[in-house]
Amino acid sequence: MNPVQIGPLSVGGGHPLVFIAGPCVIESTQHAIDLALAIRDIGRRCAAPVVFKASYDKANRTSRESFRGPGIDEGLKALADVRARSGLPVLTDIHEPSHAAPAAAVVDILQIPAFLSRQTDLLVAAARTGKPVNIKKGQFLAPADMRHAIAKVTAEGNRSVLITERGTSFGYHDLVVDMRGLPMLKEFGYPVVFDVTHSLQLPGGGQGVTTGLAQYIEPLASAGVAAGADAVFMEVHDEPAHARSDAGNALRLDRLEALILKLKRIAAIVREDVAAGVSTPGGRL
Repeated sequence: MNPVQIGPLSVGGGHPLVFIAGPCVIESTQHAIDLALAIRDIGRRCAAPVVFKASYDKANRTSRESFRGPGIDEGLKALADVRARSGLPVLTDIHEPSHAAPAAAVVDILQIPAFLSRQTDLLVAAARTGKPVNIKKGQFLAPADMRHAIAKVTAEGNRSVLITERGTSFGYHDLVVDMRGLPMLKEFGYPVVFDVTHSLQLPGGGQGVTTGLAQYIEPLASAGVAAGADAVFMEVHDEPAHARSDAGNALRLDRLEALILKLKRIAAIVREDVAAGVSTPGGRL
């Protein structure tokens, strides 16, 4: 596997486990900066590489009345401030091809939302910026189906691709994670991200909102790292109960440090086993 370079960080290819963390949506510039600084400091204490994530627009909210974020202009200004103040690489998602270039001028990773993972024009526009592209696997797709989304990016000459597992639709208002999917995705030869918090959503399970099962973040994240994830994606908030998006599945900020340390220990065991030939996530014994 060839690692993907994200600013000063490398993802995959035997490099340390990377943590992508931040609020679902930008609630205010100052709130985003405060969270980014706190996450950066936790990463430093844990000696863990960290990427900050936040959305300037949540275009796929359950209800029309749900908070979507500040929009692209104000949101990208906020993310530029976050990047400058924290020094962290920044990830954000885009929903329209016209957003790719302006977002790429500010952030380090462009993310394709799961519901849009088959949208050719969006994937092509993201690829043409030359920035790393993180493609979330649609809740309706099998791991093998991601080869087509990957090809839409690499056909433009951009091989800086990450693939994210974020759960599969399982009946009404529920998702399930098939841990076989992570090594299956790794067989494509690109780094694999495990989005643990979105995997714990109960889509539309509330009264016009998506709820979630945040109490299971630790065991699910542990399983994903043991299955060979190269990075862990987590929505993190200082007060999840008051988060304006995805309150039900966000990790509380004060629990992030202990979880990072635990996941690092699991990742170290996985690397030792791979080196010893005991296991080969994404390959064959």
